Amino acid sequence: MSLGLPPDAQGVLPSQLLQRAVDLGIIDAGDYRIPPSSIQPASVDLRLGETAYRVRSSFLPDNRPVELKLKEFVVDELDLRREGAVLETNRPYLIPLIEQLELPGDIRGRTNPKSSTGRLDVFTRVITDQSFRFDEIRPGYRGRLYLEVVPLSFTVRVRQGLALNQLRLATGRARLTDEEIRALHRESPLLYREGRPLPDDDLATADGLFLSLDLRGESTGGRVGYRAKDFPPVLEMSRLGHYDWQDFWEPVHREEGDRIILAPERFYLLLSDEAVRILPDLAAEMAAYDPTSGELRTHYAGFFDPGFGFDPQDRFRGSRAALEVRAHDVPFAIEHRQRVCKLSFERMVEPPEVLYGEGIGSAYQEQTDTLSKHFRQPPLSDRPPREERR
Repeated sequence: MSLGLPPDAQGVLPSQLLQRAVDLGIIDAGDYRIPPSSIQPASVDLRLGETAYRVRSSFLPDNRPVELKLKEFVVDELDLRREGAVLETNRPYLIPLIEQLELPGDIRGRTNPKSSTGRLDVFTRVITDQSFRFDEIRPGYRGRLYLEVVPLSFTVRVRQGLALNQLRLATGRARLTDEEIRALHRESPLLYREGRPLPDDDLATADGLFLSLDLRGESTGGRVGYRAKDFPPVLEMSRLGHYDWQDFWEPVHREEGDRIILAPERFYLLLSDEAVRILPDLAAEMAAYDPTSGELRTHYAGFFDPGFGFDPQDRFRGSRAALEVRAHDVPFAIEHRQRVCKLSFERMVEPPEVLYGEGIGSAYQEQTDTLSKHFRQPPLSDRPPREERR
């Protein structure tokens, strides 16, 4: 099977080529149909199958099929059909996904959690047969996909068909170098601050483009984000706009000096100071970032589709990124505009026919708050859109 790409094609496959991959059976769901809603501008949603296996520990299959190695670690089986099943915090589960792959030899895959998954502090990663790495799918792979799921802050209920992760397909050299990123930013800005392009001197690159924190805030009382509460009720991940944020989160307020102290092993949601603009011929990925001190981790990695923070009519300039932050071992101080995470950029094979935004029901365009779409209107969302604040 071939997607009919030119020999010199390089980059991430857009929605129209992903649809072609579905039509050809390169991405297949067996007896299930892959609905159009599963295909995003540069990715395909991956859905949970009918069974979740509670396992003793995480593992990689090495040279063996996942199903064979899984038998050594299974503690219990949970039925995800009908009402679904509850996944407890800090316990690993392995869930076979509905979608399977039959990749051509020149196409590779990469998976990442959906944004709403990361904002609930649900740790996920995909494994494949005879694999030595999480989330990386080798060119020419043929077989099933399995999702490791570990809820960290909230006990959650999940059901068959729920999408927690996304798949991207790519060919050739897709990633932009730091020199290419800087040149592109000068020509068509990628980062904005207060509606103006970030000056070149403020641009920080190191195998990607760094983002910093907004710990000044623009809401009454100095709220700058949220911290997950201890012992919250069960959260059903298929329910959107359903929960009161106060049952799961407590607001985080800045200290004098525009800083906060992170409590060890607690989960925080904060906003980037810069607004990100992903052009139609680009895709981006937020890389999980560990400073050399080892005391802080930001973000569990996630995709940014073409069109995130982009408006052809220039009615707004960029959308700020939600940052998922956790300190380890000791309390850790972070300050306003401290650089804590990094965006890598990839070229698209061609622009997608549909961009991220209202036209496809995207939830986080022009976001002024960090909570996921599972919650009713949160307190920080009374901020006016970024364009109105310039």
